[in-house]
Amino acid sequence: MKYKTLGLVCGLLAILGSATFTPAATGQGLVKEQPASGRFVKTDQGFMVPYKFIIPGTEAVVHMAPIPGGVVRVGSPESESGRKKVEGPQFDVVVEPFWMAAYETSWAEYKEFMNLYESFKEFETRGVRAVTDENRVDAITAPTELYDPSYTFDMGEHPRQPAITMTQYAAKQYTKWVTNVTGGIQFRLPSEAEWEHACRAGAETAYHFGDSPGKLSQYAWYGDNSNDTTQQVGKKKPNPWGLYDMHGNVSEWVLDELLKDGYTRFHGKRLTAAEAVVWPTKLFPRVVKGGSWDDEASSLRAAARLGSHDYDWKEDDPNIPLSPWWYTSDPAGGVGFRMIRPLKTTPKREFAKFWDVDCAEMRDDVTIRLEEGRGVIGLVDPDLPKALKELEK
Repeated sequence: MKYKTLGLVCGLLAILGSATFTPAATGQGLVKEQPASGRFVKTDQGFMVPYKFIIPGTEAVVHMAPIPGGVVRVGSPESESGRKKVEGPQFDVVVEPFWMAAYETSWAEYKEFMNLYESFKEFETRGVRAVTDENRVDAITAPTELYDPSYTFDMGEHPRQPAITMTQYAAKQYTKWVTNVTGGIQFRLPSEAEWEHACRAGAETAYHFGDSPGKLSQYAWYGDNSNDTTQQVGKKKPNPWGLYDMHGNVSEWVLDELLKDGYTRFHGKRLTAAEAVVWPTKLFPRVVKGGSWDDEASSLRAAARLGSHDYDWKEDDPNIPLSPWWYTSDPAGGVGFRMIRPLKTTPKREFAKFWDVDCAEMRDDVTIRLEEGRGVIGLVDPDLPKALKELEK
């Protein structure tokens, strides 16, 4: 396989969180002059660099790493050890540059999103910040309070542990929250092709460091080295593009539906990342990538895919309809996510497809929850942090 890098990546690998980060206030990760040190990606808009930002109204810090554009061969060759049929046939995807969260979304970040449920309920009670037909495009549904926290927090809830057990819909609503509260800087889940491109970091092998899993324990929590639990993010080595835990710890949501015949529809084609997305048309299966703390090495390969199964993953959910925001049963105890920020912006209403309900069954579940008062919808904009402070008075 030939791998063409479109962006120039140079400099030493930056330790995320260090002085090599460009503060959000100085350009949100895009600078005009080539940095003297650290990782960067050259683009026609300037130089993408690692940066960090605080989600407005919280103390949660998100670290973003620049990912160069390139052509990635998605899937695995038939010769790859551990390969499953749904990983083929391989096809090429042209990926544009983007930033990706250096770490999997942690409880420090996700609990701030969870807290919106009570706040949105209070807004409803006070009759303020009402959601209307005109502003609904900026509204989200916040995840309901956990019916039984013992499953979700079974492995702990340390602020640096990855958040788990959320549905893909909840993860997408999280990225919409971050987008709107920051003033419209666009965040979303990666497509499968984008995720695989970032995981491989230019490599042509099963893992970013080679075909053999011999070095995997240096980069991943999995199998025997995981102590049967998730671990704090960023404790292992990053891949060459500054991303931690892409292999192991928790599997990560991407946008795509998992088709029974794998990538057959794309065989022999060369597509853009947008063209390669398999937009879901039903509740499941949807793809999670990277493998988890509970998996063996073969499930942590860059091409490995796991399909969600809402009925099995919500087996212990006593609610009718089942929660659109939470899973209650394994393997969801090893499922989380991280978000990306594309370099190129998309018109707001077009970008909504990355966040919104995408199938009738999910739409019905959300609607029923809202109508019965067991769910809540709230407006998200840059004024939200100030409104939340007003609730505390």
